[in-house]
Amino acid sequence: MLIAQITDLHVRPRGRPAYRVAETTMLTARALDALAALHPRPDVVLVTGDLVDRGLPEEYAVLRSLLGRLPIPVFVVPGNHDRRGPLREGLPAAWLPGADGEFVHYVVDDWPVRLIGLDTVVPGADHGGLCEARLAFLEAALAAGLSRPTVVFMHHPPFACGMAAMDRIRLFDGEARFRALIEAHGTVERVLCGHHHRPIQTRYAGTLALVAPGVAHQVALDLASEREDLLVLEPPAFQLHRYAPETGLVTHMAYVERFPGPYPFAADPASS
Repeated sequence: MLIAQITDLHVRPRGRPAYRVAETTMLTARALDALAALHPRPDVVLVTGDLVDRGLPEEYAVLRSLLGRLPIPVFVVPGNHDRRGPLREGLPAAWLPGADGEFVHYVVDDWPVRLIGLDTVVPGADHGGLCEARLAFLEAALAAGLSRPTVVFMHHPPFACGMAAMDRIRLFDGEARFRALIEAHGTVERVLCGHHHRPIQTRYAGTLALVAPGVAHQVALDLASEREDLLVLEPPAFQLHRYAPETGLVTHMAYVERFPGPYPFAADPASS
């Protein structure tokens, strides 16, 4: 099974860049073209939040037209830039199956790896949280999985990464209980996140927690200061998670841009 993870699309109405510099709609389209051209083609695409930039109905209409071109099943969860109402109204129900309650969370059981999508949005805030209702959903979903390998995908990372600006807006509310639930279920192969716009990974609760880079703009790497986050137009990328019973889940990062090559590893002629 091959799982593609894209994140932080920040789609805007066509012709209107995000933050005046990031042509997020164009960059998202390029990322989706690169993803669709992969061989082998992914079995599913997970979109880990900040699907659009302002939570506007017209943004979700653009997003629907972009993601709708993919010949691959798509599953989405919201980020802090999303709004649940316009998201539900603007996107196909198949992209958030069974998420018809207050929160956009659900389980997908159709592949060798179970997929649990979590809603970590705190309305009006940039940081994330999991209330008792969402933690109860997660507990029941994990318990129902028995011994099957599982991926939990969500927007806000549950760990500190050392970038002060991003650590101020990570998952806070309910994090201790979330950690305990993940640790209690050894079948969780990955906790997949977005939000930080950088490739970041750490051991977490007996598994690996990963942050995928954005498919549009990135956040400038800063491990030294307390300044607010700044965006940078580093190469966009996404992650591929390949599952096989003999290896478990193995993660690769794939760049959207095309670069020179590939070239054979041909040795230079021996000098005389």
